[in-house]
Order: sequence, then C-alpha cells, then structure tokens
Amino acid sequence: MAADPHNVVRLILPPPVPGRPGEQYGHAARLLRDWERERILAADPDPALYVYEQSAPDEPAGGWLQRGLIGAVRLAPPEAGIVLPHEDVYPGPVAGRLALMEATQANLEPIFLLYDGIAEIARPAADAATGRHGGTSQHGATGQHGATARIVGQAAAREPLVQAVTSDGVRHRLWAITDPAALSEIAADLAPRQALIADGHHRYAAYLGLQARRRAEGAGPGPWDYGLALLVDSATYPPQIGAIHRVVPGLDVHHAAKLAGSAFAVTPLPGGAADVDGALAALAAASGAGAAFVIAGEQHGYLLTDPDPGQALASMPAGTSPQWRALPAAILQELLLTRVWGLTDDQEAVRLVHNDAAATIRSALAAAGTAVLCSPLSPADVHSVAVRGEKVPHKSTSFAPKPRTGLVLRSFAVS
Repeated sequence: MAADPHNVVRLILPPPVPGRPGEQYGHAARLLRDWERERILAADPDPALYVYEQSAPDEPAGGWLQRGLIGAVRLAPPEAGIVLPHEDVYPGPVAGRLALMEATQANLEPIFLLYDGIAEIARPAADAATGRHGGTSQHGATGQHGATARIVGQAAAREPLVQAVTSDGVRHRLWAITDPAALSEIAADLAPRQALIADGHHRYAAYLGLQARRRAEGAGPGPWDYGLALLVDSATYPPQIGAIHRVVPGLDVHHAAKLAGSAFAVTPLPGGAADVDGALAALAAASGAGAAFVIAGEQHGYLLTDPDPGQALASMPAGTSPQWRALPAAILQELLLTRVWGLTDDQEAVRLVHNDAAATIRSALAAAGTAVLCSPLSPADVHSVAVRGEKVPHKSTSFAPKPRTGLVLRSFAVS
C-alpha cells in the first residue's frame, strides 16, 4: 500500500475498519469507482481476450517463458468435469472473496487454469463462450486443433499493449485479441477441453457462490455466469510446481527419526542439516522410487524412504483411491505426521514453507523443531486425482508462475 496510491492491493486486500465488519468491501468498491471516474482505470472499448506472457530470460530467475489467455470463462460445477478443482476450500476465505466481488461488482484478479492443448478430445463439449452443449467433439480431427496456440503466437509477434519488468526479474507483456473470427476460433478450440484449477480455488468457489445467489433471486443469465481466468496450455508451457515443506516446532529431530523408524527406512545424511544441497540431491534421487522425505534439525539430517505398505494403507482415509493413497503428500500427511508423530496437521502444529529448503531449516532451528523437506507433486499426479473428483492433501501444490494482479480486471457493474 505504501508503494503507490493506486496499487491494486488497495482493492484486493482492503484493510478492515475497526468496529465495522464488512465495511472494507464497501471501501474497495468506492475506490474502484473513483479510479474509473478519474481514468486511472479505463474499460477497453471492444470485447477481447488478452494474451499474457511472463518470462525470465536471465538469472537469477532461471530462464523460462509462459503464455496464456486472460478472459471470462463460463462457470461449471465441479461435477460437470469441465473445470477441475484439486484442493479443498474453507468457508471463511470463500465468504470474504464473495463479499468483495459483490461489493465491487468485479473480478479483480484472474484465477489460474491449466488445459492440455495437444490431447485429442472425445467427450461431450460445453462451449465456454456460449454455454451450448453438443455431441462428441472431434476438434483434433477436424482441423481446429492448435487454433489457440496459433492465434496466441500471432498476437505475441505484435507490439504489446503494456510491458513491465517486476522486481523479481520477470518480464510481463500483454496483448489484446479483438478480431471476432479469431475469438470464435479460440472458443471452438477451448470449448470441449478440461481445465485444472492451478491457483484460485477460493475465488472459483466465490464465482459459483455469486452465481447461485443470483439464481436464487430469480435472475436469468448474466455476467455472474462467468469468471475471470488465465488459461495456460500445459502441453506447450509445462507448469512449475514447487514443493511445500513443513516445520514441526518443538520436535527434536533425533526423536523424530526414532519414531519414523517404525514405518520408514531411516538413513543419516553425511552432511547433516548444514548441507542443504546434498539433502535435496538425496531427496530427489530417492523420490524417483517412491515417497521420500528429509527431516533435519540442528546439525543433523535423515532421509526417510520405503514407507511400510501395511501401515501406510491403515493410515489412509476410507474411500480414497489407490492413486490418492500413493501420493507422497498423502504419505506425509496421513502416515508420517498423523500416525507416526501423532500430530494434528494444522497451522499450530505444522508450519508451511513454500519451495525454500534453506528457509525451512532455518525456521525449524528457530523453533527448536524439525524441518521436513518434500518433493513437489507432478502435474500428472495432480490431474489423476482431480479427474476422479478427489482433492490432493492439504497444501501439497504450489503452481507457478502465477499471474500478476492488476494487469486485467473484469468489471460487470451495471451503469
């Protein structure tokens, strides 16, 4: 907020007003209208989809590129198998996002969806642009396959509408696609595909909540039938999934290793906790053969491998699929944390650190506890669970790069 009087964080995270719960959402709505009136924000004159590119050509970001489309996606309930969630949501965050959306009459930031733009399609189509349902789609066989990639590439060859380099070294560029024929081609190509929610589960639930409220009020079709999303072809631009490590405050690593020996093979690491790179290399090598973890404390580290199949199965919730039970994140949550260490996997007992092993170990040392280093789930593992209607275990995915907030907002206020 201190960075700029028009930073988008003033809209998406309005500060609470003491003694007046919910007033912050009204404040965000008034601020949005002020920015529109002052032309800080201006509505584009023509319907458009936006090509959004993020790239890191140089170090330290590491060299990568991602392109996708930002636009309004027709909503579909999870049971339709069109937009697939892979995480559970919590009522509080959903209610907050819904209240902000209702007050501002806007989608202030896109959710992040992944789809496979190469896979052949053979399922009933649901047109994301019009809601029309048809028979079995054969877009791959009839020449529509690849239309989105082609049009996105053509747009990215032009001068961008806007470009910027953020403090992390990532370059952001944006183009608008307004040609009706191109928009129709994209709609036809994307209509029959499935999309996995990579980020934005609570916002998508809020989209559905707003739609349900409008339906309950007797409203017909309207802007509440859509939500703002970034769609990225994961076949062309494979997502980066970072690991989410754990810190268990107050748990001595030697005691943790002794307990883990009842259900895992435990191997001391030569470099101990100080050799973070060595610990990650050992973890990566072991993870190829199944679930593996590194636990570390002050000066000592251990590699946990080969979870006992019988104990693993006994620890799993009833009704979960074999694919879910085989996830390393499930082994971590249900066998190691809950069964072996007797912990409740909540924010008090288990802290989370996103994709930073060294910071995880430092945090564990500060808390006189144990760091648990994990390998990231693969996109295939996440999709195999989501397509069955299941959710991955709590906080086990961290998709990147996420879209930056503030480039494209979708207002649906009636003037």
